[in-house]
Amino acid sequence: MSSELRPHPPRVVVMGVTGCGKTTVGAALAQRLRVPFADADDFHPQANIDKMSAGIPLDDDDRAPWLFTLAGWLREHAGTGAILGCSALKVRYRDILRGGAPDLTFLHLAGDREVVTARVAGRPGHFMPASLVDSQYATLEPLEGTERGVAIDFSLSVDEIVDTYVRSFPEQALPGDPALPIR
Repeated sequence: MSSELRPHPPRVVVMGVTGCGKTTVGAALAQRLRVPFADADDFHPQANIDKMSAGIPLDDDDRAPWLFTLAGWLREHAGTGAILGCSALKVRYRDILRGGAPDLTFLHLAGDREVVTARVAGRPGHFMPASLVDSQYATLEPLEGTERGVAIDFSLSVDEIVDTYVRSFPEQALPGDPALPIR
C-alpha cells in the first residue's frame, strides 16, 4: 500500500549514541510510515558483541563490515522503504550507509550525556555497558549541512519525536498523517 502512495518510500536511519532511543523511535516511525524496521544491533557479528561486552569500544575496522551489511539491507528495501536504528556516529559511516540508499534521511536523536548514561546503566543484559557512553560521544560527528536529516532532542516523547520528524519531511508521510496540516 505505501509504495502505491509514495513512488519513493522513505529510507531513514534513526541515529545517535547508545541509549538515546533509536530502537523505540525507529519502530514507532516505521509503524507511522508503514515501512519495515530493523535494529542495526541485530546485524553485529559475535566478535563485535564480545568486544563491546568486554567494555572495549569498536574501531573502524570492526564497524566497516557491519556497515556494509547494513547498506545492503537498506538497498534491498528500496521498493518498500525502511527504517534502520543505527548509531551511524561518523560522517564516513553514514557515507557507507548512503552507498546502499543514496536518498537516505537521518533522524539524529541528540541529547544529554548524563541521561544516556543513566538509561544504559538501567538496561539489564544488553551488551553495551555504560562505561562506553563517553567513547560514543567522543566518536559522534553531528549531521553536517550537506547531510539530509534533522536532529531532535531525545528527551521529547516518542510521539513528539515522530511528529517532528514527519513535519520535517512531509513528503515521506502517508496522506492524512496527523502531524501534517490539512490541505
